[in-house]
Amino acid sequence: MRASVVIPTYNRLRDLQRVIVAIEEQAGQLRAGVEIVVVDDGSNDGTWEWLSPRAAVPEFTVLRQSNSGPAAARNRGVETAVGEIVLFLGDDTVPQSGWLAAHLEEHRLFGSRGPMATLGYTSFPPDTESPFRRFINEYGAQFGYSIIEDPTQVPFNFFYTSNISLPRVILERLGGFLEDFPSAAWEDIEFAYRAVREGLRLRYQPRARTLHYHSVKPRTFCRRQRTSGLSAAIFAGLHPELGDFLGLPRAKRRPPLRRLLRPLLAVFIEFGEHFGGVVPGRIYKTFLDECYLEGLAEGLHSL
Repeated sequence: MRASVVIPTYNRLRDLQRVIVAIEEQAGQLRAGVEIVVVDDGSNDGTWEWLSPRAAVPEFTVLRQSNSGPAAARNRGVETAVGEIVLFLGDDTVPQSGWLAAHLEEHRLFGSRGPMATLGYTSFPPDTESPFRRFINEYGAQFGYSIIEDPTQVPFNFFYTSNISLPRVILERLGGFLEDFPSAAWEDIEFAYRAVREGLRLRYQPRARTLHYHSVKPRTFCRRQRTSGLSAAIFAGLHPELGDFLGLPRAKRRPPLRRLLRPLLAVFIEFGEHFGGVVPGRIYKTFLDECYLEGLAEGLHSL
């Protein structure tokens, strides 16, 4: 079974280098034919200058495009990939020991039972963890691994392209990721929604682990949540039947003064980062919901 690892990248050269080294080490250990496809999405930090010489390396493909977003970059990578199985990684999600073997094993064991994707586990490095980061990683704001009820039947909204694999033919049949989304938010879930309707099953394999080398703080993550809300408005336009799931009724009836709550919660949460256990989960959820709904309301207004 031949595999292709597709990595879109934008201005994260140092992290990207760690990702590539880890893939090459694991492919060498397995003696497996693994193709690496890196799509430079218009970086200006020396990424292309570092990647260009690697085009001569066997099983290594480098592509470059003007900055067009991760959906377009992944689509270009898939168009070039030759592997039967495509594994998606982020440019800052570094595979840990056994990652590649775990993904390929899942497809060998269960791939014959119908179209299937394998979701791996991504967490922050232990020395960078904090109460807030653990919450967003486990309970649905960034990822939601702790709320997966059945690892053999995972809902479509857990399709995280920072660490997932699936047959290339499925991506090709469904036309890949829609490029309507300007940022890295919802474009992967929208694809999964279409794919699951066509029969794709999603399984969770926590042994396929990566570490997420990305600095996340409450206020910066709030900006990400607002961006997610903006993209959710686009998603809702494409699939109106998901309005309740995306939170449209809540965004539409949200009082204007509600936004004053957000900075107060941010101060409390940032204080709690220094004192584990101080901030209850409902406070994290309220804060993150407020950031998301603010972006969603703005996105709905601009459509």
